[in-house]
Amino acid sequence: MSTTRELAWVKSSYSGSAGDSCVEVAATEAAVHVRDSKDLTRPAFAVGREGWVRFVRYAVDR
Repeated sequence: MSTTRELAWVKSSYSGSAGDSCVEVAATEAAVHVRDSKDLTRPAFAVGREGWVRFVRYAVDR
């Protein structure tokens, strides 16, 4: 199992260009990991891939 340091993190294209709203995600076969790139001392969290798909669909509909 990979640690969060070993994951390939990608910054959201919706993150602010001023560095004020930075969310990063890293996908694995089992889960999608999410972290706040402004504060790496805070732990990342992970959701199952199906849960992530439901969240993205919900967000798109808003």
